[in-house]
Amino acid sequence: MMLVDELGPSMRRVARMYVSNDAVADEVVQEAWLGVVRGLEGFEGRASLRTWIFRILVNTAKTRGLRENRSVPFVTLAGDDLDQPTFDPSAFGGPGDPNAGAWSTLPFDWRGMPEERAEGTETLHVIGGAIAMLPPMQAEVIRLRDVLGWTSDEVCNALDLTETNQRVLLHRARTKVRGALEEHFRSVSEA
Repeated sequence: MMLVDELGPSMRRVARMYVSNDAVADEVVQEAWLGVVRGLEGFEGRASLRTWIFRILVNTAKTRGLRENRSVPFVTLAGDDLDQPTFDPSAFGGPGDPNAGAWSTLPFDWRGMPEERAEGTETLHVIGGAIAMLPPMQAEVIRLRDVLGWTSDEVCNALDLTETNQRVLLHRARTKVRGALEEHFRSVSEA
């Protein structure tokens, strides 16, 4: 039961990316757990148990989404910012600047900030809010990697991503979360 409690919320979020609503996502998670129970004897340990469970989930969700004829390809959940620069180009010196390509204004230095403030509840809310605003794929990749501590291989296998795609999604997500934190810490330090 602990494993169900631990993985359940993440499984529901991933399933929701492939099906039309929360109720169907819940059914997909239940079907995936049945698949896990039925296939446990055949588990060979070539991947972690968690990765294996998520592959069953993704396959179940894809099948269910196709059956509903409302499946959304996972790649369409990446967001519409894939052709946009990660940072605002105005943050760097322009062509006529002697420091062209370097930061115009350095990112906020958090090292002088009291630890209690950096790790406080308000900061966690800023992080959670920033993750909630991310495109679904970026949000799921950063949740699995940075919140739940999954390895790159586990995320790639569970979400059926290439290493390069996973790395790009994670970089973009971390950059946006960092931007939200910088904005928050600047406003706090100026107050």
